[in-house]
Amino acid sequence: MYTVPELGYAYDALGEHISSDIMQLHHDKHHKTYVDKLNAALENYPELQGKDIVELIRDLDAIPEPIRSAVRNHGGGHYNHSLFWKVMSPSKENGGTGGGEPTGPLAEALAEKYGSYEAFTKEFTAKALAVFGSGWAWLQPDLTIVTTSNQDVPLMNGEPEPILGLDVWEHAYYLDYQNKRDDYVAAWWNVVDWDFVAARYAQFSHNS
Repeated sequence: MYTVPELGYAYDALGEHISSDIMQLHHDKHHKTYVDKLNAALENYPELQGKDIVELIRDLDAIPEPIRSAVRNHGGGHYNHSLFWKVMSPSKENGGTGGGEPTGPLAEALAEKYGSYEAFTKEFTAKALAVFGSGWAWLQPDLTIVTTSNQDVPLMNGEPEPILGLDVWEHAYYLDYQNKRDDYVAAWWNVVDWDFVAARYAQFSHNS
């Protein structure tokens, strides 16, 4: 059955950008709820229980209709959050690799597509802020920026796996930033682990 992955850092490691209270609630409560409800949905479907989460949610039409919505919502929530923890790292000031700017082929490709790193972050931020209600903003391997509602994932629509994802559900930031999603997104750039994102870009871009 599915389990919540361990964080690769302490709850308070993201410092002033995302608090320990948020991280503990988000990881231990919200993510765990998605995993628990996904496992409950699959309880009577042993043939689905051993599937990789990507394989499980990539073809929702193959999921039995009685549990399809549950797998979409809770399987998506599990996939999304498992990626979200990995795209973040403590800032360089706090001994991690978060923040700064990408380097190498990813940096070159972003500059080619958007004109500059600053132009890319401006467009990504604008799309993240434009998500109505709950959802996510994603960077795809071809470096397009897309958004989804609720816990949907681009790969549910036949698209490649994203290389970067930002959770803009209120539970991701309300304790720290209340209704100021723009302040949360601005702070989040300080903990993006560009080494991790670059590795996913190298892994998935040739298939996009």
